[in-house]
Amino acid sequence: MPRSEPSLEPVLALTADGMNCVNQIILDRMQSKIPLIPALAGHLIAGGGKRMRPMLTLASAALLEYEGSRHHKLAAAVEFIHTATLLHDDVVDGSDMRRGKQAANIVFGNPAAVLVGDFLFSRSFELMVEDGSLKVLKILSGASAIIAEGEVDQLTAQRRVETSEEQYLDIVGAKTAALFAAACRIAAVVAERDPAIEQKLDDYGRNLGIAFQLVDDAIDYDSEVGESGKDKGDDFRDGKMTLPVILAYARGNAEERQFWQDAMQGRRSSDEDLAHATSLIAKHGTVADTRERAKHFANRAIDSISGFPANEARAAMIEAAQFAVSRRF
Repeated sequence: MPRSEPSLEPVLALTADGMNCVNQIILDRMQSKIPLIPALAGHLIAGGGKRMRPMLTLASAALLEYEGSRHHKLAAAVEFIHTATLLHDDVVDGSDMRRGKQAANIVFGNPAAVLVGDFLFSRSFELMVEDGSLKVLKILSGASAIIAEGEVDQLTAQRRVETSEEQYLDIVGAKTAALFAAACRIAAVVAERDPAIEQKLDDYGRNLGIAFQLVDDAIDYDSEVGESGKDKGDDFRDGKMTLPVILAYARGNAEERQFWQDAMQGRRSSDEDLAHATSLIAKHGTVADTRERAKHFANRAIDSISGFPANEARAAMIEAAQFAVSRRF
């Protein structure tokens, strides 16, 4: 009997053996003679998470029927880049929760979280250098720079109600989608495929990354902490102009716009204010519209790989895109 809802199970099954190798590399490379480093890194790395980015490297390699092993170290490098950015993000945002438990910066302190993030970035570049491909190094180092630019762009947009949908999608494209794109693209490099194939995988990852982030934005206003692994309303209290808020502000009357201005400036941040924000978002249907936009990008991701042979990997990657927009956590 077919599943009624899209699932990550096919891509998890497809990449299971490879992910065992990747996870062992991650475990080995996060070790240090300084005990705090593996303790703090392990707090986040062992704390769950979908491991979407390294899985996409492995799935993309399977799509191309690559039979080598170079992609294992590179998938670990991708996960280290992602983990380092999470550690830094939580310090910047002052987050209390990450993946359903206390964030590393709360447990170990901000200075330690920043420095261990730096350590993981360094480990990722060691793995890239060991691979020996200047092209891979260019792709992943370029993505790292774009992610940092996206984070700075988001910081400057924070608490600014005039942030446009276009600017927000630019931020998402940088801070989230760039690493998804790079994770997929490097598989084509190690498989020695031509630039057109690289671009198709890049397009798949980029569009999937945008869809994934837009759903994260929606989840902050339509799920509970038990589902999402973070406190409901974190984005609201942090003054983040995510798409549900941008659309609600654009569609609101003068009184509603004043509320959003006060809320994004931190003057309205109580539980009652969050409830009011959620009611305005429901009134204007902006969570549903955010999910619809996510579906558009997921369909673009699927279209990007439609020309590949109809194998197990393609089916798993298509379902991963469908899952990205149907999920509630």
